[in-house]
Amino acid sequence: MSPAPVIIAIDGRSGSGKTTLAIELAARLREHHKVSLFHLEDIYPGWNGLAAGIERYVTTVLSPLRRGENAEWVSWDWERHYDGDARTTRPAEIVLVEGVGAAAAAAFPLLDAVIWADSSDADRRARALARDGGTYEPFWDQWAAQEAEWLAADDVPARADVHVLNRADGTAPDDVLQALQYVPAVAPALVPELAARRGLQLLAERIDAQPEAEQLFAALFGGSTNAVWLDSSLDPAGLSPEAAERCRFSILADDGGRFGQAVQHSSGRTLVSTGRATVTTDGPFFRWLDGVWGRRALRAPEAYPCEFTLGWLGYLGYELKRETGGNDVAAATPDACLIFAGRAVVLDHAEGTVWLLTLDAPDAGAWLEAARAAVATATSAPGSAPRAFTARQPAAPHFTAKDTEAGYKAKVTEAQREIAEGNTYEVCLTTALTAASPAGPRGMDPWPTYVDLRRRNPAPFASYLRFGELAVASTSPERFLQIAADGRMRAEPIKGTRRRDTEPGADAALREELASSAKDRAENIMIVDLLRNDLSHFAVPGSLAVSRLCAIESYATVHQMVSTIDARLRPGLPRAEAVAACFPAGSMTGAPKVSTMAILDRLEAAPRGVYSGAIGYFSLNGAADLSVAIRTLVISLDDGTANLSLGVGGAVTADSSPQEEYEEVRAKAFGVLSALGAEFPKG
Repeated sequence: MSPAPVIIAIDGRSGSGKTTLAIELAARLREHHKVSLFHLEDIYPGWNGLAAGIERYVTTVLSPLRRGENAEWVSWDWERHYDGDARTTRPAEIVLVEGVGAAAAAAFPLLDAVIWADSSDADRRARALARDGGTYEPFWDQWAAQEAEWLAADDVPARADVHVLNRADGTAPDDVLQALQYVPAVAPALVPELAARRGLQLLAERIDAQPEAEQLFAALFGGSTNAVWLDSSLDPAGLSPEAAERCRFSILADDGGRFGQAVQHSSGRTLVSTGRATVTTDGPFFRWLDGVWGRRALRAPEAYPCEFTLGWLGYLGYELKRETGGNDVAAATPDACLIFAGRAVVLDHAEGTVWLLTLDAPDAGAWLEAARAAVATATSAPGSAPRAFTARQPAAPHFTAKDTEAGYKAKVTEAQREIAEGNTYEVCLTTALTAASPAGPRGMDPWPTYVDLRRRNPAPFASYLRFGELAVASTSPERFLQIAADGRMRAEPIKGTRRRDTEPGADAALREELASSAKDRAENIMIVDLLRNDLSHFAVPGSLAVSRLCAIESYATVHQMVSTIDARLRPGLPRAEAVAACFPAGSMTGAPKVSTMAILDRLEAAPRGVYSGAIGYFSLNGAADLSVAIRTLVISLDDGTANLSLGVGGAVTADSSPQEEYEEVRAKAFGVLSALGAEFPKG
């Protein structure tokens, strides 16, 4: 008896390309494994034998293979329409079983993974008849009726691990193999494939140029369904060294190319799309992230200055707090959206250079050529004016507030009651402004909206994310957490805000007022203490230090009070768990974190969604850099309507003034609203 194999079923309606997929997938797997392949078409007892064939397959083939034993079975002779010869299928490290019904309910408990292959009805019929000629044509309707009856009672697609849209171009096996690496029951058997992926080479090409970033993004990724621009739009000149460091690099990427992937997580389920294959896994998001990131799979060339060496980019929504001690609250938007970028452009604003990054693959050369051309087009000729992208703004949307002024003040008072009773020290209370606007060429378009936003309110952690019909336009000034490839960690919480004034004297007075505010310093120091605790769980003892406390930084529309906490990650500890230990940002919850999040759930009585989460990257070299998702507009397109949401809030302490807290909310909303030509709602 052999050890129990890993058994993968490839199921789908007739003509969906299962046989070709199985043969080509087996060929890929045989590079590292012993593989057996079984076709159900060899065992169906005739054109009306789907149900009987499934029963024979489970009993005589699948069950013994599951036990690691030889499967002895009788084939079907399609010419004589009778039983044929006796055959044997031997177990191997990996067994592929392919055919209609391969993952039927009776077979499902014996399988490690299920792949559901699909194609259009026209493609399926054409493929099936081309394969079997006139033999099949008279029986097509009869067989299709059996399939429909079986699937009506046995929903195999709903429980499949991997879904693949199968077309006859030879790319599906690579996509499926990539997707299978996310299936927990199969991944351990695919260690050689994972190792081969980690052995990929990073191609990094430097260009001495300073292209217009808006033009460059539009040219390279404007047509991509999923794309990310981590956009340091703030000029670093005159900033403190810490602030200037945040503004050095911009990263532009999409999920195209050989290795591109799109990831969505909602309420304990992660969906990964790899080309035309998708895989669904159940379990916590941070556990999934730990399985795919943080193992230093790729090192950058020595001359390359940025920590990002390709990897995952996107957002983590606030509702992931369910995995870090918070309550389980469902949001309208996914709890996390990421892309895996196998190619990207990095702008180094300090050096005035462009880096083109791609994983070495057959399509790398063509992409590099296209990227070079886009950089050249987007780079202004010496002495000429920048050829900036021309944005256009539709009619200003009309926002409504989730809380009236009186309602928000009442919540501030209730938060202070919780503080007085000793349930919390600080409550980061938030609310939301929402609007609905016509979408499309003459209405609200996320891309030009972001262009207007970044020009009017530049920020070190500005970002534009597009995931299909969902767009995120952020001008965040705040770093949530940075983890360098060598294990250095940094958090930079912001607590304390004043609006900017156009009159220099008044503006200076506002800045000084913030710097000397005992209340704002108390808010900031409480969050610093909270983050020191969060970081300490994964820090090398003695490495934790507050290198900057309550410094004042000025941005286009606000002055902010910022502190910096540094530490070093203990070697060997999971980096995704270190991120989880700090999530969500303490500056968006209050202290102590877990009990205060429960208070906020009751006071706010609504999910925050993307707002208050994090935006950034998880790099293949183990580095990460994440901002806090504040000053962030979320745009969901739905049947010609753009639904807009803007979260705003502030920290409530025992000596807070409800009126001043409400004015702080208005000040924080001003930057985004003014870019839209909108006003803060009255009432």
